[in-house]
Amino acid sequence: MFAFNRLRVFAIRNKKSFSSQIFKRYCVKYVQGQSPEPRVREYFYYIDHQGMLFLDDSRMKNFTSCFKDKKFLAFFFKHLKQNDTGRYMKDFPYISLCGPERNFVRCDDLPIVFTKILQKENNETGKNEDWFGYAHAEELLMVPFEPKKLYMNQSGRIYHPAPKKAGGIGLVRSKIAIELSSSFNFEEGEEKGPTHFFWKDKMYTLDCNWFKDKILLAIR
Repeated sequence: MFAFNRLRVFAIRNKKSFSSQIFKRYCVKYVQGQSPEPRVREYFYYIDHQGMLFLDDSRMKNFTSCFKDKKFLAFFFKHLKQNDTGRYMKDFPYISLCGPERNFVRCDDLPIVFTKILQKENNETGKNEDWFGYAHAEELLMVPFEPKKLYMNQSGRIYHPAPKKAGGIGLVRSKIAIELSSSFNFEEGEEKGPTHFFWKDKMYTLDCNWFKDKILLAIR
């Protein structure tokens, strides 16, 4: 808890922003650290399409200004869920709760962005299995990699199953998406999207149904 607060306070104090004033974007007004009721604090964050986490009112959003501490990121994203508080739900559709603190989150696409494929040994079989790490805290945040459930939309972005409470679907970082795209097979033509995916000497028939309800829930 202490490390979580310390990292955030450091970022607020050291960024060039309007954190001491009312910040206004898309007709949304807030003050970082505002207290709408006794012993409750509210903070506001933004996640870009590469999975980097920023304070929402940071003027410059790049690698130097994003949060990088993996323990902080793991804590933040493990508590991430859809915003059902009745506050800022339209503009910040996700929230990460930390005790009495409400950390409201908006994003470029989806809050879960997969950033690395890694191998992890199965303790029962002794074999290495593929996992999909996300949010740049890959060793601490990961889900099993499911090749048959990769989904490419019409714009070419690729998605994969994610933790249910965060919407159940996550975006694949563009760098990885480009690497994976060469393994898609389009039996019905590119205009209809991929039908198969080739991964580690095996051809997978893509599941075209798992994501449909999740798209409606997660992408607003």
